[in-house]
Amino acid sequence: MKTVCLYFQVHQPFRFRRYRFFDIGNDHYYFDDYTNESILNKIATNCYLPTNELLLRLIEKFKGKFKVSFSITGVAIEQFKLYAPEVLESFKKLADTGCVEFLGETYAHSLVALKDEAAFRQQVMSHSDLMEELFGKRPVVFRNTELIYSDQIGEMVARMGFKAMLTEGAKHVLGWKSPNFLYCNVLNPRLKVLLKNFKLSDDIAFRFGNKEWSEWPLTGSKFAGWIRQLDRKEEVVNLFLDYETFGEHQRKETGIFEFLEYLPAEILRYRSLKFGTPSEIAAELQVVAPVKVPNPVSWADEERDLTAWLGNEMQQEAFDKLYDLLPKMSRCTDSKLLQDWNYLQCSDHLYYMCTKFFSDGDVHAYFNPYETPYEAFINYMNVLSDFSLRLNAAVPSNSEQKELAGLTTILEEKDSKIKKLEEELNLIRSRKRKSKVKKDGVKKRKTTAKDVSASTSEKPESKAKKEVKPKKVNKVT
Repeated sequence: MKTVCLYFQVHQPFRFRRYRFFDIGNDHYYFDDYTNESILNKIATNCYLPTNELLLRLIEKFKGKFKVSFSITGVAIEQFKLYAPEVLESFKKLADTGCVEFLGETYAHSLVALKDEAAFRQQVMSHSDLMEELFGKRPVVFRNTELIYSDQIGEMVARMGFKAMLTEGAKHVLGWKSPNFLYCNVLNPRLKVLLKNFKLSDDIAFRFGNKEWSEWPLTGSKFAGWIRQLDRKEEVVNLFLDYETFGEHQRKETGIFEFLEYLPAEILRYRSLKFGTPSEIAAELQVVAPVKVPNPVSWADEERDLTAWLGNEMQQEAFDKLYDLLPKMSRCTDSKLLQDWNYLQCSDHLYYMCTKFFSDGDVHAYFNPYETPYEAFINYMNVLSDFSLRLNAAVPSNSEQKELAGLTTILEEKDSKIKKLEEELNLIRSRKRKSKVKKDGVKKRKTTAKDVSASTSEKPESKAKKEVKPKKVNKVT
């Protein structure tokens, strides 16, 4: 019997606003709130809400036989809370069915596993805490950012206590081997490794709506038939997809929702096929062999390597400059700096700097807020420069930085005091103006009344003068 494992990635970064050189040291807010909110609401309307509703109906319809799994990044959860809480509620409803497994992730969807194990562990634990808080169960299966995996990363994940890990079934790693079996980490065999069947996964994720594709249109019946026709000895078919495949990458008009709606029935029609979650597969199946991955692989682009994020000098410089701050960040306790640090680590910022514009160009342009990779690099480095100044002020490492931090604090306190005094001064001036206007009004009213009184008293006197007649004089003869 073959087990079909449906896994979906859910992630959206906090995108930066246009942050200019002259903003450094003057403006510490980096994010484009309008863009972040509008994009998330658009995806929620097109993908998250309708697909979650459909999955819930399917789970209820098949009474536990249909199962799926998700990994949702911490920064995506934060955006749901800010912009679309109804999406988070819909995921909680899925969790309540008991047929949905939520996997471990890096909280910030970062590449920290390539740099520092302690920071990697901290971020993974933060994410696991969040998943347990929201969905009531701590993850036991791990999925690294963009399915990035190597023997060393797998060993680190095993030391954290995870039972299994997902990654790409890359051709240059497997060679003649099939991804449709359960493998294990070569350095720590206790960690089971589930490999993505990239051909069948990409048939849905990338080729589904392509009318030039020889297999178009793809139906649930046809797809289930392909799985059934696989070698009988193969035990698992791992379909790993971006969740945005439904309604975003593949628009509703392509028929993608109808495909998903009918797929479970078509698969369960065969007795030799069933659905399972990653933890169930790791517990039920036997490992056939260790998988050797000395150099990191990912599920991105045709190369299935790290060049989407670290393939040019700009990306490498930004990556190194970012993680040069790790020693200071380990001593930082400022909540705002820690939050911005998470958002700075999102791998998307490096992805926007990619200069691969050949077969994978359209993928890199998706939801990219920059016109060129160079613009993405300059904007990111400006933000990083300002963040470094704030970090140096909060966690000074030498006498000069301590002195500078002290002076900065003094200046900020003085600025605050000046602003407060200016506000008080403006208030006093405003009161004086109002008082003067009031006095002038009273004075004017008094003057007017006096003038009227004087004018009235003059009239009888003049009338009296007019009424005085000359005396009559008798003429003497």
